Amino acid sequence: MLRFEQEAWRAGTLCIAGVDEAGCGPLAGPVVAAAIVFDRDFLEAEALRSLAGIDDSKKLPASRREFFHALLTSCPHARIGIASASVEEIDSLNILRATHLAMARALGQIAPPPDLALVDGLPVNGLPVPHRAIVGGDAASLSIAAASILAKVTRDRLMVALAARHPEYGFDRHKGYGTKAHLDALRRHGPCPAHRRSFAPVAQLPLEL
Repeated sequence: MLRFEQEAWRAGTLCIAGVDEAGCGPLAGPVVAAAIVFDRDFLEAEALRSLAGIDDSKKLPASRREFFHALLTSCPHARIGIASASVEEIDSLNILRATHLAMARALGQIAPPPDLALVDGLPVNGLPVPHRAIVGGDAASLSIAAASILAKVTRDRLMVALAARHPEYGFDRHKGYGTKAHLDALRRHGPCPAHRRSFAPVAQLPLEL
C-alpha cells in the first residue's frame, strides 16, 4: 500500500497527499472530498502497525470506517483537508467538475501545500498542486485509502443529518443512492431540495421541487 508513495519519495518528492471523494453516484446530497498528508517517518513506521487494515472505504464495514476516521482525525502526524461541493454546484457544473472542485478545496486546506497529490481515478482539472491519477488508487495507496475513509464517513454523517430534516426519504439508510426504497420515496413524495435535479431519475419526475 506504499508503492506509489515510495516511488514519489525516490523521485525526490517529499510531501505527498492522498486524495479521494465520496458521493459521485447518489441522487441526493453533496459530493465530499478528503486530502491527507502523513509525515513520512510516521507513515513508513506505522503502515503495518496502527495503520494496518486501512483500505478502500467501500471494502470496510461502517464500524471499521468509524474506527479509522477517529484514528486519522486525532493523529498528530497527519494533516487533513475535507471539503464538499453542494447539490447546487453539482447541478450547475456537472458531477465531474463539482467533484474536482471539492478535491481542490480539500487540498487547499492543507498548509503548507503538498508537493504532489495521489488521486484516485482519472486525471483531475484545477488542482492547486501537481498530481498523479491512479485508477483503483484507493486499494493501492495507503494515503488515498485513508482519504477515502475520511470522505466516506464525513459524507455518511451529512446524509444522516439530512435524514433528520427529510425523514420520508431514508437518507440515513441508503445515503442518497438510487435504491428501490429511495426511488419509491421519490415517486411518492417528489424530490426535496437535497436532490440533484440534473440526475436523470430526479429530472424525469413530473413533480415540482
